[in-house]
Amino acid sequence: MILIGLGANLPSIKYATPLETLDACVEELGRFGLQVVKRSRWYKSAPVPMSDQPWYINGVVAIQTDKGARDVLKTLLEIENHFGRVRTEANAPRALDLDLIAYHDQIIEDEGNIEDKPFCVPHPRMHERAFVLLPIQDIDPTWVHPKNKRILKELVDLLPKDQIIEAIV
Repeated sequence: MILIGLGANLPSIKYATPLETLDACVEELGRFGLQVVKRSRWYKSAPVPMSDQPWYINGVVAIQTDKGARDVLKTLLEIENHFGRVRTEANAPRALDLDLIAYHDQIIEDEGNIEDKPFCVPHPRMHERAFVLLPIQDIDPTWVHPKNKRILKELVDLLPKDQIIEAIV
């Protein structure tokens, strides 16, 4: 299964709210060769690390595609640009954030850079993020982390207790 994390906490160039942006993004993925096969609920979550920026709306989709992992990530960056994402500093507020969470059971680490960042699959911090793991439960509660082999329930139980998140839709 290929898993994509979606998040936003600012309006985009076309949409007034992060939720509208994310709904539109899910509809647009197919136009970029990423066919959505399952979608989680949307969740509202506090920024990680905690800050005074607006809270995020997050979710996860499972997709099918003929593209390889690197090309999926490049496509996600293209979609972010299409929605007006402007990159400034790490953990800054954003109109759209798309992450390649997992690409089937593949483990790829630092195999060249994309936009001056190491390319790693599965996402190196996904197991520490409630806004990733709880949406994955909506899609496949039996999912197993490809690298550490932990089942999803165990990963959720290990989450830091200070992460604030709630399902909204």
